[in-house]
Amino acid sequence: MSALVGIVVVCHSRALARAAVALAREMMPGSPVQISTAAGLDDTTFGTDAQQVVHAITTADTGAGVVVLMDLGSAVLAAELARELLDDDARDRVVLCAAPLVEGLIVAAVAAAGGATRDEVAAEAAGALAGKIDLLAPASAPELLAPASGAESEPAAGELVGAFTVVNPHGLHARPAARIVHAVRSLPARVQLRNRTTGSAWVPAASLSKITTLGARCGHEVEIRVCGQQAQEILERLLTLAARGFDEIPTDDPTTDDPTTDDPTRRCARPASGGIGIGPARRRPATPPEVLPARSDDPAQQWRRLEEAIAAVHDEGQRVRARAAHELGQAAAAILDAQLLLLEDPALHEEVRCLLQGGQAAAPAWSVALTRIAEEIAALGDPYLPARAADVRAVRDQVLRRLLGSASTVGSAATSAGVLIGTDLTPAEVAELDPAQVSAVLMAFGSPTAHSAILLRARGIPAIVAAGPAVLDIAEGTPVAVDGARGEFVIDPGADVLEAFRARAAERLRRARYASAHAGAPATTSDGVAVLVGANIGAAEDALAAAECGADLAGLVRTEFLFLSRPQAPDAQEQEAHYRAIAESLGGRRITLRTLDVGADKPLSYLPLPAQTNPFLGVRGIRLSLARPELLAQQLLAMVRLAHDVPVSVLFPMVSTLEEVWRARSLLDEAINRSGRSRPPGLRVGIMVEVPATALRAATFAPHVDFFSIGTNDLTQYALAADRGNAAVAGLADPLDPGVLRLIDAVCAAAGGQVPVAVCGEMAADARAAAVLVGLGVRELSVTPRVIPAIKQAVRALDSGAAADLSARAVAAESASAVHKLLTAEAFAPGGTEECSVLPMDATPTPTRRQNLAHPE
Repeated sequence: MSALVGIVVVCHSRALARAAVALAREMMPGSPVQISTAAGLDDTTFGTDAQQVVHAITTADTGAGVVVLMDLGSAVLAAELARELLDDDARDRVVLCAAPLVEGLIVAAVAAAGGATRDEVAAEAAGALAGKIDLLAPASAPELLAPASGAESEPAAGELVGAFTVVNPHGLHARPAARIVHAVRSLPARVQLRNRTTGSAWVPAASLSKITTLGARCGHEVEIRVCGQQAQEILERLLTLAARGFDEIPTDDPTTDDPTTDDPTRRCARPASGGIGIGPARRRPATPPEVLPARSDDPAQQWRRLEEAIAAVHDEGQRVRARAAHELGQAAAAILDAQLLLLEDPALHEEVRCLLQGGQAAAPAWSVALTRIAEEIAALGDPYLPARAADVRAVRDQVLRRLLGSASTVGSAATSAGVLIGTDLTPAEVAELDPAQVSAVLMAFGSPTAHSAILLRARGIPAIVAAGPAVLDIAEGTPVAVDGARGEFVIDPGADVLEAFRARAAERLRRARYASAHAGAPATTSDGVAVLVGANIGAAEDALAAAECGADLAGLVRTEFLFLSRPQAPDAQEQEAHYRAIAESLGGRRITLRTLDVGADKPLSYLPLPAQTNPFLGVRGIRLSLARPELLAQQLLAMVRLAHDVPVSVLFPMVSTLEEVWRARSLLDEAINRSGRSRPPGLRVGIMVEVPATALRAATFAPHVDFFSIGTNDLTQYALAADRGNAAVAGLADPLDPGVLRLIDAVCAAAGGQVPVAVCGEMAADARAAAVLVGLGVRELSVTPRVIPAIKQAVRALDSGAAADLSARAVAAESASAVHKLLTAEAFAPGGTEECSVLPMDATPTPTRRQNLAHPE
């Protein structure tokens, strides 16, 4: 993009300048036009300063020229003096414009965003009053000076207007607002919203913070106006999205009886996530970042510091979100989107830049801006919104920790097993918790509707929130019993209380322990059919957990985790070290390395891709790797080097044509030649079957691969045209749908027992589905480490002949619900649908947690 004309606002009042700039920004959401201010001597003192103007001009000048707008009096003198202080080259690029400040700024900003030249921007600004003059003339008609009561502005030429009623129970809070932002950003149109019910101002639909401050509650009527290309299509898309409730995940508040007692150690608070957890108290110190007043005379340098901190937090958030998506599913991971979007919010960035221009340092400027947003949200009065305000404060604090150099709390919430106690948790911290370590969560503050609570429920970690500050006084190591469903916790429980808590989970714990005790044994059906049970992993720590849970192999290594949150791609040497660490953690077991599986839906900062209308059907997986063969070549070289020491299977994702397999195998052969050694003896090559057409043509692919790995997550959503991350249609995305089962059957039939077939999607972690998959001919199941013991036990309970009969009936069933009823009636996996715990902690009290294997997260 060529450089755009910059704009400088010279004004006696800093508050007025900020407001004018904010108004202008609303007219061009997301535009990169640089608007700098030189206003006021400080936040409360009126005045202008020529040196401030010089600095503002320098900041705004990107080479295309600068238009300076002024209010009156000394502002004009300061601007003239500042222009004289510039060197000749810079002075020639500056125009002082006599336009009215507010109207001129809005028109100038829009013109600059459209790519107008410096003189064109100045001319547009100078004529900004023409419309008002025409409207109010002649002056002798005073009735024209007063607008009609209750009159609403008419749509501009080409502008479309629509309206919808908010159906979301908690209104347009962060998650539905994030869906709006996702829907309109980067579109060739201006989209604005206003709350017609409250009579709010119009706000840009691309600004998350602006949408949230509309205060649009359930039942409120919200107007949309769209102007620009594809306006009709955009308006219809938004109205359809609104009718679906913005695809919001149901987040019903868990409610339960509140038992009362005179026992001072037994207390009740707000239930947040069901389940029972018992263990020693583990403190999470509350370390809110301390922001001291600080000023700076170099706003550009302060902005660079802040940009770096925002980028670091954003990259970390993307990494956590990617991991959460793989472990919990896209619906749960989408909870993290609102925080990522807030970090990207152009309106927020402009507000912070204005504070920096006013002389504040980066940390206090960021703190002030985010605190204001949080306070505005909290003040709206909706009982649901304080939790959203907490999310804003969480983003504020994460960036401040980066700026101030204090340690991040992500991933360090608990270092030893027990009941985690603290003030509150952010969603990112919840996503990083290890359920094998954290038997329960007990928070002094927080809300059951907070994003962190939603993720705790998704992860199956029992939790209580709003327990009060007294819980922060619980001594480290003190035994605590938590019932997340009832909102009840007991400090230092007696034997009778412990017995009562444990009795609630005894049977499911017994079953889980039995499976864990036999996790290292092979999974063989009662009539002798061996089924490998592997792990889906992303890093060495996952591999360690997989080995401890009895994994037979790494059925899927998601190599893309190594490519995230960094400025450039890792080279072959770094990749080899990463893969080798995983292999060592698995003790030499076979590892299946999937090549880079990213695209426009999972973008990399150093691999820019054009926007795609439907990234899931665009350039991703093997398509992207073949388009960037230098990336694939480095990755394959690292895999080949490792394969000389460890059994390695190379897995190519998103394959849809035989030509893709040929090209990928050719690059693999080149990597073998570059390694300087012969072909590794244990090297295998396979493809992921995610595209329905690939499943139907599996016989064509079979002679060219060593194995098939069916990705049931994508295969299901492609086959049923239902995004499982879209709450409005997620119910359709059932891998037990007979149509999906027939695709799996087609792959197994084409393999003919000669090419092994694996399943690495969420379906593999459904203990009941194991009977169907084994009956169809699947001989490898790859799941998250924590469910390996239960899946192995489910396989051992099978007879392969009976499983084949069952799978034939499932394939012939009329619907997914019929298949579910069939599996329930047959009960092929006794205990597989029960709630169970992971491996017990070393602490004397035995922890349990909730996990439904029939519907794995």
